[in-house]
Amino acid sequence: MADVKTQDPASLAEQLQEFVGKPYGTGSVGRDPVNVPMIRHLTDALGDRNPVYTDEEFAKNSVHGGIVAPATSLQVWTMAGLSPRSVEHDPGESAQSRLMGLLDGAGYIGVVATNCEQTYHRYLRPGDLLTVTSEVESITGPKKTGLGEGYFVTTLQTYRDQHGEVVGEMRFRILKFIPADVGSDNGQVKKTEETPKAAPPPRDAAFFWEGVEAAELRIQRCTACGKLRHPPRPMCPNCRSLEWDYVVSSGLGEVYSFVVHHRPEVPGREHPFTVGLIELEEGTRIVGNVVDCAPAEVRVGMPVRISFVPNSKGQTLPQWRPR
Repeated sequence: MADVKTQDPASLAEQLQEFVGKPYGTGSVGRDPVNVPMIRHLTDALGDRNPVYTDEEFAKNSVHGGIVAPATSLQVWTMAGLSPRSVEHDPGESAQSRLMGLLDGAGYIGVVATNCEQTYHRYLRPGDLLTVTSEVESITGPKKTGLGEGYFVTTLQTYRDQHGEVVGEMRFRILKFIPADVGSDNGQVKKTEETPKAAPPPRDAAFFWEGVEAAELRIQRCTACGKLRHPPRPMCPNCRSLEWDYVVSSGLGEVYSFVVHHRPEVPGREHPFTVGLIELEEGTRIVGNVVDCAPAEVRVGMPVRISFVPNSKGQTLPQWRPR
């Protein structure tokens, strides 16, 4: 059992406010300037075919006068990549490390991102080399949430080009919380047996969950243009029609992409587990757990078959087994 340190909430809140307005993390400089090959990779991944991002001749005749990067790629150009950061770059005594350590030590060990807001001052162009700095904009709490009591930590990242011009900002907010299934009993972590009930499905997705209960994988179809779409929503993104029905999928597909979930722990689940993005034979994609297969055995392109499995909340979920 891990110890949960108890601390006066008023004292903790005061200590947390000392971080507001201060630098957060160490900042970083982009490893490479904005470049067309990476823009091409990004637009391929997003399925964005706008030629202003990759076609030099088209871009020259556009309002931009040349190739630009998608505005939403702002954060990409300063990411560290897969290489581990050096001790010098991230010494462990940064404001970020101390703030997270303070919250973890007080029992706020859960973390979830709640929202992200980006502001763009201009499009980025090939050759721009970005630098990002970060500060703590606000800390609010403790607040009662559905996940448990927690503090909302908002950071402001400012992006500048090689001339020091601000090209964009990003506000990123996380909730650091005491998980609802973790309590304190004489300073010890205590797990409860109670599992929260499943929330009722949204009205637009009712047909999908009714199908799951009937062991059918129902995929929404626009009756105007015939395009399939998932997750369910009222309007067709292709032709904007509001008229739809559904088709029953064969339940066969392959792993298009996947992640292996280690932390934070999910009540009632064995860890780690695999969450896959499954491309169906019908051509659309759906997210679901890949089961009956060790995470190390999952691979992109692996053929899978649907399986309808009840969870600890009494809800049946579509999951995917190797075939």
